[in-house]
Amino acid sequence: MSNLSRFPPTQLNHFKKFAKEKIPYAIERYEKETLRLYSVLDKQLSNNEYICGEYSIADIATYPWVATSEFQGLTLDNHPHLKHWVERLEQRPAVQRGMNVP
Repeated sequence: MSNLSRFPPTQLNHFKKFAKEKIPYAIERYEKETLRLYSVLDKQLSNNEYICGEYSIADIATYPWVATSEFQGLTLDNHPHLKHWVERLEQRPAVQRGMNVP
């Protein structure tokens, strides 16, 4: 099992959207952890344009998980720096091309 499959947004998507049996404990746990990670990212982005200061693989790898927050049933409204980061990255042509790959 890859480490990404244990990433909270991935687990949240699984339990909230795809699992045959809805397990409230699992949904609540991974939703809270995803929101906690959104807060960590929001704090980091309050002082930086990108996660590591300059645009890097950290942004490329993290963007799809955050950009799909609505699919997860979450909002970025309480994370203004993270929301602005998503808006900024979605304007990049390479990000647009990458997000169109099935």
